[in-house]
Amino acid sequence: MSNPIDIGVTVKLLKYTEDAPRLVALASKTSLSRKPLQEIESMPSEEVEVWIKETFRRQHFSPWEHAVYTFAVDGLSRIASHQLVRHRMASYTQMSHRYTEGYLRALALQAAKATELNCPEKPKENKREAYTCYAEAITAYMLTGDSIAKLAAIAFVPPLPLLGRGEELETWARAVLNTAIYYYRLLAKGVLREDARYALADSVRTRIVVTMNARELMQVFLPLRMCTKAQWEIRYIAWSLWRELVRIHPQLFRWIGPSCVYRENTSRWEPKPLEDYLEAREPFTIPRCPELVENKAIPSCLKVAKSILSL
Repeated sequence: MSNPIDIGVTVKLLKYTEDAPRLVALASKTSLSRKPLQEIESMPSEEVEVWIKETFRRQHFSPWEHAVYTFAVDGLSRIASHQLVRHRMASYTQMSHRYTEGYLRALALQAAKATELNCPEKPKENKREAYTCYAEAITAYMLTGDSIAKLAAIAFVPPLPLLGRGEELETWARAVLNTAIYYYRLLAKGVLREDARYALADSVRTRIVVTMNARELMQVFLPLRMCTKAQWEIRYIAWSLWRELVRIHPQLFRWIGPSCVYRENTSRWEPKPLEDYLEAREPFTIPRCPELVENKAIPSCLKVAKSILSL
């Protein structure tokens, strides 16, 4: 389905343990080998593959904790960030709405430009006048009735079920834009930003930097959040991150996927890449997935899960 509204959520891998596969293999072999460390460190590349697979077969995942990945998610909603931070084995730094309203100001300035209102780019000396101008610009734009949803999407994540449903999407846009107007009117009255933000919709955009180790990613976050049972936005984030992880470290993440794939591969002697299940090169043998989807329905469910990447 073609859609002119940009979801606007991006996932970027900022930094990671570059030699993670070798490090996981080294830690794994250290726990089971009597050989001196110097000999373990010099293991050939083909042996790295063996030890990674051995940890996976045994579900001996503590060696994976030594590999760490830091990524940034930009433009996600507060709804999605609240889900993300529930994963406790991670570190988070999130954009403060107390100190910045960057997405909202970008929305207001776009509205001002379109309605030819001369609003300042930054509220400096006369902050209350600037905030009043922002509120008036958004109000004026809404009266034009032109691309209300596109304007709203600058600062708010549009609900996926409403995309392509013009009237309902416009109704959503007016609702969230009214929260932005009220937010700026509160600021214009001298209300502190940490209090004014109570007026904003949960779909308002934010930014967050996340650090997780490979074990948390492969055993908890990705299986749970890549599944069709996950809310669409956090699922989009999970699949986008998986794509990056497979690109840089296929030795570690090619067997990882939603909970059905994780359950299937940890029950097999030979785990198979996620793509093999997606392309039906490998059948599922588990009677049902952890979300109680029956065996015969798992392949189609898996394809639906991945379809979120089409956004």
